[in-house]
Amino acid sequence: MVSPAVISLTVFAFVLTVVLMMWRPRGVNEAVPAAGGAILVVLAGSVTWTDLIRIGETVSGAAITIVATIVIAMVLESIGFFQWAADGLAARSRGSGYRLFVNVNLVCFLMTLFFNNDGSILITTPILILLLNRLGLKNHQKIPYLLSGALIATASSAPIGVSNIVNLIALHIVGMDLYAHMLFMFVPSMLGLLFLFGMLFVVCLRDIPRRLPLTTRVWGQAPGYSPFHPLMDPPPAERVQSRNRLMARILLYVFIVRAALFVASYQGIPIEVVAVTGSVVLLGWRWSRMGIPPSDIVRKTPWHILAFAFCMYVIIYGLRNIGLTEWLLEAIRPAIGASLLNTSLVMGGLVSLLSTVVNNHPALMIGTLTLTEMHLQPLPLRMAYLASVAGSDLGALLLPIGTLASLLWLHILRRHKVRVNWKEYVRVTILVIPPSLLFTLIVLSYWVERIAPLAGLGGG
Repeated sequence: MVSPAVISLTVFAFVLTVVLMMWRPRGVNEAVPAAGGAILVVLAGSVTWTDLIRIGETVSGAAITIVATIVIAMVLESIGFFQWAADGLAARSRGSGYRLFVNVNLVCFLMTLFFNNDGSILITTPILILLLNRLGLKNHQKIPYLLSGALIATASSAPIGVSNIVNLIALHIVGMDLYAHMLFMFVPSMLGLLFLFGMLFVVCLRDIPRRLPLTTRVWGQAPGYSPFHPLMDPPPAERVQSRNRLMARILLYVFIVRAALFVASYQGIPIEVVAVTGSVVLLGWRWSRMGIPPSDIVRKTPWHILAFAFCMYVIIYGLRNIGLTEWLLEAIRPAIGASLLNTSLVMGGLVSLLSTVVNNHPALMIGTLTLTEMHLQPLPLRMAYLASVAGSDLGALLLPIGTLASLLWLHILRRHKVRVNWKEYVRVTILVIPPSLLFTLIVLSYWVERIAPLAGLGGG
């Protein structure tokens, strides 16, 4: 029996952590309130030292994988890969605001697929701000590109498990590998992303300029020529081609590393080993080719991600130990397992609601821990987990506080003096997120039902 004092202190630690994490007074890093909350939970006695060891084993592999991915992204940024991508993005839009809208969202999707949602936001948002400022767009004309890019970048972490640290942690909890996640999730989430993109285009249409204010000659230049300087002569063709070949080879290498993560997961090899190896090789190549030592990466890598993931999990584990998951269990048990569609809608809606209130990291952890207590058959368990991921990665976008990626996005915009307030954000998300989530959850249930026999899973 848990004492009232332990329950009260644990709940207080959780609420205080979430408030400080969302508020971030004086720009404090989100790992700081998470660490403070974790210490309170341990002192309260709702998490034991044995629990801490178990938590470390659960979180470490996912956190190391994400950090290694961010290292790769930082190396690419330092060698000019993302500036090259921005040049190509502008050139291929050929003066069309509609075509630029499509290209922006495609790039944000690919960035998340190749790296992760937080990394995608950190990389693409400054590039887009630079591009849109040089194009001379007004503030209301920038919002469709920046907001749609942020929403697509964050939602794009659903198709493959390695694009979001909380997805990786949840995968470990329910005992699924990356291959199984992609088998069940890729098609429904991709269709959901297309639906979301269509909704975004319709809602933002009136603010998207039909023609961009640059000369036709600039947009016709080959990739590698910067459209930011309309009067600048393009570089020699040989130099452009050499740069394109180098960037294409680097892109191929990154693709191979990402593919190797799936192979490793399928073969039972720890994916963090592959991720770290891939980042170290790229660091070594940059050092030998460009003479840039890895010391800058050591300084700039956000090591706080490791601390944040561990501490948040400690807090959620404390809530589980005082009975939160049992309460949720009783609340959702009648609906879970009745049918795959019912399971999908209930778990997706529950995690979306929790994410909107307390952020998707603790929300998905709470949902996943609850599932492990229900002793479900393999198929309903996977259905519930996948729906939870959809709620965490897509449904959480209704409010800016729903994901850390959204909070990072708002912080970057403020730093670059781009005005996007909550009213402007919600004016778009209230129209696009609920129908996109509902569409995704329905498609997901029917896809899982069809694909289950191929995965050796029968009915519930």
